[in-house]
Amino acid sequence: MDWEVLSCGLRGHETYRPDEAELADRLQVTTVAGEAWRCLRCGDFVVGEPRRSGPADHAPEVPRGALLRDLIIMRLLAAERLIRGLFLLVAGIFVIELRHSQQSLQDKFNQELPLLRPLADQIGWNIDDSKVVQWVEKATSLSATAIVLIGCAVLLYAASQFVEAYGLWFAKRWGEYFAVIVTGAFIPLEIYELLERITVLRIGLLAINIAAVVWLIWSKRLFGLRGGGAAYHAEHSAESLLTVERAAVESHAQASR
Repeated sequence: MDWEVLSCGLRGHETYRPDEAELADRLQVTTVAGEAWRCLRCGDFVVGEPRRSGPADHAPEVPRGALLRDLIIMRLLAAERLIRGLFLLVAGIFVIELRHSQQSLQDKFNQELPLLRPLADQIGWNIDDSKVVQWVEKATSLSATAIVLIGCAVLLYAASQFVEAYGLWFAKRWGEYFAVIVTGAFIPLEIYELLERITVLRIGLLAINIAAVVWLIWSKRLFGLRGGGAAYHAEHSAESLLTVERAAVESHAQASR
């Protein structure tokens, strides 16, 4: 997958005219169709006026190479966290609303449960030992205060997912640490739930979370791994096209002395 071409196809080329003449000469060519400037993302020459201009130090930081690939993966993770946060938000509101209809929910449950017994007996399902039935019975027997506290805990978890989604989408360093800590904290609980009952959804969510934690720690060099943040920024700074061209200009200048 050519991430640079894909990104330029979706967002357009990122061309820049630096004020430094020697550097500008390396990023510009004259063609039969007119002046063309090199895209800082994909490296292709694009006919027409540059998108931006100014001192080289003020040029936008354009992700490319491994940095661009990492950014796309992080935004996919952010989208997954956003969807999860929305689901938890709705669930939290629903749980809190139960405090107003607790007795009616209990009556409805007691009314419908006997109707399910004949069907359960036919398929060999011990309905009294069902986890779902036990959870519903426990939920309807809780006090209004306990239900509100549970709902608030779910809403707090939803808020953490929104914070995580924001930090990952905008590639914030704190967001990467936040994602690892929050996601890692819930992995033992997800393993416990999986031991109780194996489902495709639980396996998928656990696999995604473990892969996300391992990938973030390794690729982003978190917690000082592989040189830490300084090594990470140095690695990706070297991939910047403007950095490469500036180094070439400086090297040529030193050779000419």
